[in-house]
Amino acid sequence: MDHTPYLIFLFFTLTVAAQTTGSVNCQTGYLPYPFGFTDGYPIRFNCSEKTDEAAIGEFAVAEVTNANIYVKIPPLCKRDIRKIEQLFRHNFAPSISQNTILVQGCNESSSDCSIGRSFVQDRLNLSSCISQVRCLDAATEIKADVMSVVDVVNRSGCKYWLSSITLQSKSQGLVNLLGQLRLDWWLKEGCSSTTCSANASCTTVNLGGGGFGHRCTCDDGFYGNAFIVHGGCRPVGKRKGLLLKVIVFGIAILLGASLIAILIFAFVYRHKRSASSSRTSLANRLFCELAGNSSVPFYTYKELEKATDNFSDKNKLGTGAYGTVYAGEFSNSSWVAIKRLRRKDTPSIDQVVNEIKLLSSVSHPNLVRLLGCCVAQGEPILVYEFMPNGTLSQHLQHERGHAPLSWPLRLSIASQTANAIAHLHSSVNPPIYHRDIKSSNILLDYEFNSKVSDFGLSRLGMSTDFDVSHISTAPQGTPGYLDPQYHQDFQLSDKSDVYSFGVVLIEIISGFKVIDFTRPFTEVNLAALAIDRIGRGRVVDIIDPSLQTENDPKMFASVQNLAELAFRCLSFHRNMRPTMIEVAEDIQRIKLMYFGKETRNSKKRSDIDIKRLNSK
Repeated sequence: MDHTPYLIFLFFTLTVAAQTTGSVNCQTGYLPYPFGFTDGYPIRFNCSEKTDEAAIGEFAVAEVTNANIYVKIPPLCKRDIRKIEQLFRHNFAPSISQNTILVQGCNESSSDCSIGRSFVQDRLNLSSCISQVRCLDAATEIKADVMSVVDVVNRSGCKYWLSSITLQSKSQGLVNLLGQLRLDWWLKEGCSSTTCSANASCTTVNLGGGGFGHRCTCDDGFYGNAFIVHGGCRPVGKRKGLLLKVIVFGIAILLGASLIAILIFAFVYRHKRSASSSRTSLANRLFCELAGNSSVPFYTYKELEKATDNFSDKNKLGTGAYGTVYAGEFSNSSWVAIKRLRRKDTPSIDQVVNEIKLLSSVSHPNLVRLLGCCVAQGEPILVYEFMPNGTLSQHLQHERGHAPLSWPLRLSIASQTANAIAHLHSSVNPPIYHRDIKSSNILLDYEFNSKVSDFGLSRLGMSTDFDVSHISTAPQGTPGYLDPQYHQDFQLSDKSDVYSFGVVLIEIISGFKVIDFTRPFTEVNLAALAIDRIGRGRVVDIIDPSLQTENDPKMFASVQNLAELAFRCLSFHRNMRPTMIEVAEDIQRIKLMYFGKETRNSKKRSDIDIKRLNSK
């Protein structure tokens, strides 16, 4: 690190123009393993309630790469230097190389570089900075890749942390970024022959004091996730073919919103038939206002036409009962599923308003999102999040050539799905009852993260301000998943979703079809088969053979624990079933037991509003 004032001045000259304002969004930002926002991920970020940015402590995450985390350090006078301790954790710390830490209130011997006070005040508009700004020497006697928090905080002799400069590779070459700090990240222990997946390389990180960490990276010619527990590296040459192959799965997302499509379509159609062109214009205007009021973005027809190459046949994914589905790509290279709806008679505008508002009232990383809508000449067009890895059902049934899911992936999918349903039940007021939880409505993204879809049958429950545990409505759902007590007394509650999710858990364990007429008469229904086997202590009879639990006692114990949880969910009497928040907690405990890990947050309920539940 060169500490001459001239180079530091040059750093500032370049970095003021080069600094970026991008950040990782908690809802839409893509994060590869081992990064995440919930328990179970080795490197967990928190989310800023104000900006919805991923953050480490109080510092927003600007970018994540296969070796580094870049965090924003906005210039601030008299920031306590101990604030930097937030960026030293057991899985990441500031890099020794390519970082310059700008400090104030230092001893004269702390550094041989300094920055003129007038430059800081005039160029950075920090008139309150009266202390001399210096460059902290992060060198250490121990050969390590990352800084020592002791050296920075205690031995530096500095009181304040103004900002940081880091060197980063950009399209225009290497640039220095003011207001950012580069962190190295790693997982525990050094490299070994079993650390990374096939077609991946391991990099050792020297932590100082004799400690080591590691990172896994896919080799040249491969892409994907290089860590064994979360996927693998796949040939780049097959990537386009894979994308074309799985793009058809986007239809599942659109089918999940079929009721919304019918309602919106019929509203436009009804008004166009019953009124003049002015009446049609009024209907379109009302629809646009509805979309705006519900925070659903409204796209222009030209935007969607461009994204689909004028709705060309080469972009057509398929034609269903409610319309034609196209693959669309916007200018920012993001893929979406776009559906042009046919004109049919549907319920009233009040139902359309209720459905759109319901979808736009919830936000969770494990719920599929309606991205936008459009009305062109009375024809509604809907835009949905694109999910390339299809449905959980397709993977469990090995459809379309899918390989069996590993047990860690199944546990992760079960946990994420439970968190999403618990969010609908406990963090929304009034709560939302999905009414159609099933494996074909659980979609998987590029990294096999689950997203619950198809809110077509969803209903709003009673507000938590009322002492009512259910609403009365005619049973609707899918055979094999339908709550038997709901079918008997027409009383819909959150426990109806718990029953359906219990069936999904049995699917995850067994890979069996929910309804299979090739099985004996008393076992056609998977729930009945599972209740019988689990009740008699014969869980082994329903375990998916591809899991090979006979060779892994730890996995078998984990499967048995999940089966016992599913057994409780499948109780006939709703009062005997756990709540979804309890289900989510139990699955989290099963995950921790299986992986043999405990984290500081392991006792916390993941991604669920517990206070709201306890106030009921």
